[in-house]
Amino acid sequence: MEKIGQAPVVFDPSLVADSKKNILNHLTYQGYYNSSVKDSIVTKRKKTTVFYNINLGKQYIIDSVSWNIDSKNLSGAFYEDSLQKTISVNTPLSEQKLNDVSEKISKNLRDKGYYGFTKNYLFFTADTLERKGKASLTVDIKNYTRNGQPKDAKPHRVFKYGKVTIQELRKPSNPLVYTFVGDSVIAIPAMTLNTPNDSTIYRGINIQYRNRLLLRKGLVTRVNQVKPGMLYNEEQVANTYSRFTNLNMFSSVNIQMDQKDTNTVDCTIKLTASELQGYKVGLESSINSTGLFGISPSVSYYHKNLFGGAELFSINLMGDFQFAFNSNKRATEFGASTSLNIPNFLLLPDRIFKSTNIPRTEVALSYNYQERPEYARNIISGSYSYVWSIKDRFFYKFSPLQMNIVKIYNMKPDFYESLRDPFLINSYQDHFDMGMGMNIYYTTDASPVPAHSYFYLRWQNDLSGNLLSLFNNAMPVNENGERLIWGSPYSQYYRTEGSVVYTWKFGKKEEHAVAARLLAGVGVGYGNSVTLPFEKLFWAGGAYSLRAWQARSVGPGYAQADTTFTIPNQTGDMRLEANIEYRFPLFWDFEGALFADAGNVWNLRNGSPESLFRFDSFYRHIAADWGAGLRLDLSFVLLRLDMGMKIYDPSYQSWYGPRKWLKKGNYGVQFGVGYPF
Repeated sequence: MEKIGQAPVVFDPSLVADSKKNILNHLTYQGYYNSSVKDSIVTKRKKTTVFYNINLGKQYIIDSVSWNIDSKNLSGAFYEDSLQKTISVNTPLSEQKLNDVSEKISKNLRDKGYYGFTKNYLFFTADTLERKGKASLTVDIKNYTRNGQPKDAKPHRVFKYGKVTIQELRKPSNPLVYTFVGDSVIAIPAMTLNTPNDSTIYRGINIQYRNRLLLRKGLVTRVNQVKPGMLYNEEQVANTYSRFTNLNMFSSVNIQMDQKDTNTVDCTIKLTASELQGYKVGLESSINSTGLFGISPSVSYYHKNLFGGAELFSINLMGDFQFAFNSNKRATEFGASTSLNIPNFLLLPDRIFKSTNIPRTEVALSYNYQERPEYARNIISGSYSYVWSIKDRFFYKFSPLQMNIVKIYNMKPDFYESLRDPFLINSYQDHFDMGMGMNIYYTTDASPVPAHSYFYLRWQNDLSGNLLSLFNNAMPVNENGERLIWGSPYSQYYRTEGSVVYTWKFGKKEEHAVAARLLAGVGVGYGNSVTLPFEKLFWAGGAYSLRAWQARSVGPGYAQADTTFTIPNQTGDMRLEANIEYRFPLFWDFEGALFADAGNVWNLRNGSPESLFRFDSFYRHIAADWGAGLRLDLSFVLLRLDMGMKIYDPSYQSWYGPRKWLKKGNYGVQFGVGYPF
């Protein structure tokens, strides 16, 4: 059984003295010299309270900076000028500032070829007696470290790369391999059989491998920024590590430096390959109190090195099935998609990204078939995109070409005639969609499972139809005045959607977390389109949205559910949503969660009055729910079960108290993989 809480801490006077010392050291580190700390201890009813009274000391201002550089190699004007910029006059003097300056200077010099240069070669002397409140700072760069002696002095030297070796290693599936030696069976460490047994020299770099090259030689040398004969540069080493890691082919990347003589350093880059092929399986399901059940399975295959150039190839199959027990309500969806991700900018130079992670080109193609009681629809989609990132913080995807071809079949005449909103009629027709898109993602922690608090922002933009509109005069026109391509109107619109998520982790092992999300999206059709195409409209509800509602069953606005749809299909051209969730450990690998969701979708200028967004009243039409969840964290996958209960339903403009939460139509059960946000 897990123990909750902490045992009472027994008062120890020695800890008070240690705390005073720590406070004084911290104040000195921040630049408050000659501070004092007094303590007072109050004991009442077997409980002791300790008070600390702090008298801040004098904080000195840097009045001037002078440099003394022992090494002739470092005394050039270039280095001196660059170093002086790291310390500003008329700023407070503190150990923290001097430590930061030491790190910055050391990094600058290591990037200029001074391999092994550390902050311990810098000595700081501050004269605080010459002028009141002012400090004259002297910086000495010695040929020996702070822990050394003048007799240990050695001149600082510029290093160049000597031999550069890249080793391709294979991670063994088993630690031992059994083989015959004569009449006996012996165990041989598998890693021995996976060490390089062959090599090749390409552009001065020794590439070692076992049996066959894993990656093409050209790609290896393009990713690597460490070249024989170049000046040692720490930033190049870090970029090389990031670029090899960014290929997503290696379980580990290890870069070793070995000083061979007075001015050269050999570099060995060890690349341990991960599993290059694999499968992924996903599942999402939901059920609400009206008996409508939905399940969405998916399976995908991937290959990380399809042609020997770190090309990521994937095939994805998905399905979505919605039905009601003891009813003929049914909707089916099948989809297949494939993509090829190439570590290079095709048709564009990628030289400007040499200092960042590897830029990529992605070509994708998909087919989707939807069958509902009211209609059937085929969607063929394709895209050509450039993907890149900067310092594992900013991630970009620019798609100069996005294309959708939508064909609708078997539409029930009575359904088409019963559509209440003119803009919906426009949405349910064949159309051709060609445009461009841009996705921007920023995060403070790009690891798959962040260990500490983190923040991320996602922004997606789509612009369609503007290029096609240049050829309007050459296109035929239908009875509605729409220009046609291959007999279908082309779509012209702008759509944007953004979300901000902050996850605050706390507790002894940071096992508790509060996650919050804000999401907003809007789209507008213009030119050749009255509204957004149907697949670009916004919807809410489901396992990753308002969890008391089935997917696509919320809104728009406070409009009643459209009964022309046998299965909910409520959409709009604007969406606002907010979510908050408290996550906490339970036992074994189980986690608990308490959450609240709020949001809705609206129409901007088309549709019934109750569906339209109004600045003065939209807040009265926000759907709200709360609920609890159970999660099973299996390390490689997180399985999630959430139950959401309605607090406010805008379609009925009704609040729900505890006695109504579990009544028919007022709750939803959602199953998903991974956190909702």
